[in-house]
Amino acid sequence: MASIVYEEFERLLGEFVVESVHLETRDTYRTAAELPHLAQWTAGELDDLAWLQGWCDTVRDHVAAGRSVRRARIVSEPLSEYQRWSHSIAGPMVEAGEDIRWVPRRLMSSVAIPGNDFYLLDNRLVIFLHYAGSGVATDQVTSRDPHDIQLCRTAFEAVWRLSIPHRDYRPS
Repeated sequence: MASIVYEEFERLLGEFVVESVHLETRDTYRTAAELPHLAQWTAGELDDLAWLQGWCDTVRDHVAAGRSVRRARIVSEPLSEYQRWSHSIAGPMVEAGEDIRWVPRRLMSSVAIPGNDFYLLDNRLVIFLHYAGSGVATDQVTSRDPHDIQLCRTAFEAVWRLSIPHRDYRPS
């Protein structure tokens, strides 16, 4: 496994050929790009979500080229503040073509998943995402090991079978 800088991570997310799948398992994230917008939402202020447009444009480009972008979020219920906010802003990403789904953590007891969030690109490259306990990202680590790829593929598909499409998920 090899650590990569954030710029390399972003490049890889733009270069897959067939499919990108992303598994999120944490109830809270504290990414620098999101913090001001989460604070704005928490304060009850409106957000035009213009800051999401770069990702939405990337998703639209992938979908227009016939590539699939799927994300599954394993969440505790009731949702954390972060996940309530995340649910509230997912619409533009879904409209752009990202298939975002939600899985209540209570359904996950019998599903084996890797210890870290990940992206699996074209069933050839895994990018494991490491976080501090506070939710701050600490590293991105790549693997082409066939065992890691199979583990992530199997885990993602098991989670996906239990998932609820964004349009149908009603947080409690």
